[in-house]
Amino acid sequence: MSRNTDAVKAIYESFGKGDVPAILARLAADVAWEHDWGGESLKWFEPRWGRAAVPGFFASLADFEFIRFEPFAFLEDDDRVAVPVRLELVVKANGKRIRDLEMHLWTFGPEGLVPGFRHFVDTQQWAQSSRA
Repeated sequence: MSRNTDAVKAIYESFGKGDVPAILARLAADVAWEHDWGGESLKWFEPRWGRAAVPGFFASLADFEFIRFEPFAFLEDDDRVAVPVRLELVVKANGKRIRDLEMHLWTFGPEGLVPGFRHFVDTQQWAQSSRA
């Protein structure tokens, strides 16, 4: 494994522990979180610019009860790691369940920090499930 794959695994481990500061430490100061987002406006997938904006993403996850979060492969190129993730959660406001196979795309800079991150998700399912 490379240092980029190791870094992504460490980020997911930190996510599992709720350790947002450890995740932020691996992001570039000017990180583009949800770069190139073109889908429906959903607060969980809003583009965020800069490390200081990213905690808003993690705060938005309080809307859900996580049942399953399983990254199961790490596909790497020179400066990118793509990770398919099996996800199951419950929307706390209405009890609706979301089951999704997401893809996370992590981009790394030469210093080993993440200047870009993007979710690829079933936005229609997320939008429908989040409605009352």
